[in-house]
Amino acid sequence: MNDPRMRSLQISPGDLEAAQLDELIREIQQKSLFYYQEKNKSLRARYVYGTIFLVINLCAWFIRDYAQKALALLPYVSSCGPQGSHCFHTLGVLRVSLGCFIFFLILFLSTWNTMKLHQAQNSWHSNNWTFKFFLLVSAMVACFFIPQLYIQIYGEIARVGAGIFLGLQLVSVIEFITWWNNYWMPHDLSKLSCSFGLVMSTVFYIGSICGIAVMYYFYAVSTACVLNIFFISWTVLLLIVMMVMSLHSKVKNRGLLSSGIMASYIVFLCWSAIRSEPSHTKCNAHTQNGHTDWITILSFLIAIGAVVMATFSTGIDSESFRFQFRKDEAKEEDDIPYSYGFFHLVFSLGAMYFAMLFISWNVAHSARKWSIDVGWTSTWVKIANEWFAAAIYLWKLIAPIVRQPRVHEQPQPTTAEVRR
Repeated sequence: MNDPRMRSLQISPGDLEAAQLDELIREIQQKSLFYYQEKNKSLRARYVYGTIFLVINLCAWFIRDYAQKALALLPYVSSCGPQGSHCFHTLGVLRVSLGCFIFFLILFLSTWNTMKLHQAQNSWHSNNWTFKFFLLVSAMVACFFIPQLYIQIYGEIARVGAGIFLGLQLVSVIEFITWWNNYWMPHDLSKLSCSFGLVMSTVFYIGSICGIAVMYYFYAVSTACVLNIFFISWTVLLLIVMMVMSLHSKVKNRGLLSSGIMASYIVFLCWSAIRSEPSHTKCNAHTQNGHTDWITILSFLIAIGAVVMATFSTGIDSESFRFQFRKDEAKEEDDIPYSYGFFHLVFSLGAMYFAMLFISWNVAHSARKWSIDVGWTSTWVKIANEWFAAAIYLWKLIAPIVRQPRVHEQPQPTTAEVRR
């Protein structure tokens, strides 16, 4: 035991603790690096899914407008009917939409309970692109072998799914408007932020008023345009109600900025609804020229881009919906950056939504080439969307007042009761 060589091999307790601390630090650094890399993969993956969704939209447009001449093999499939009529135009769009819906529904079911970056579902969400490609193609091809009756049933279901998608999109937009209002109009009322908020609210209100004036000038040219006059006038009434409510002293998130942004949004929805009216109506004849030109093509491509961006922005905004049920939850380092399940659910509903836009919410008839979301059904869907958006915003303003507990005054005891 007194051998000097044995004593030189002994490690002091201090050196042992230092070695364990260094090892722990290296382990923590490796985990942090792993979490950082996994988060970057998942953030990049959402752009890949968005690109896939864009390509599917373009495929649906091609199937609707040009596939009957370009593809000669599909008519030989029995489910496509005589001359392939059940695989092109409206039914073709629904088949592509169904394939997209199945693909993202599978991803939703396989990732909905993912919470941590080290789970196997996280790797499935961010990797395995070759297998996912074959899965997508298989789902698309399989839908062209489904009988016509089931495709029509899916079309009716897709109307409901598209409506749910619009509701989620509205909540996401209103939550963003609320966040922006709180950011530029904080409670501390700093001079710089308030000045910017006042300028922006003025800009949005001026834009809304100009939009109203333009709609009256172009789409309410005579007293015969009763429906357009009603749409525009009702929008003006909604603007006034929202402005008054947002300035009420009891409203928590009061201010002109949020109501100004919301005013611009519902004016845009009203304009979009009137633009969707059929071209044969007298009050909207100049908006649809009946032939394909560069303006029509550009408007169509912008509309497709808007659909993809709306789906993408709503899909990554899971926080707006999670905070409705679970508040003040601290994010940990190994938490996923966004909800994978909600992301894929929104994209599956977005597949139903783009189908309704391409067929103008009408399962029985095909839409005109290079057109999107045109028809009376589309018009009323957008008007309902506008009114629903205003209702959600107004409810968000008054909900804290309605829900706050009321303090009941206790009756003061009389002198005789005190003596007892």
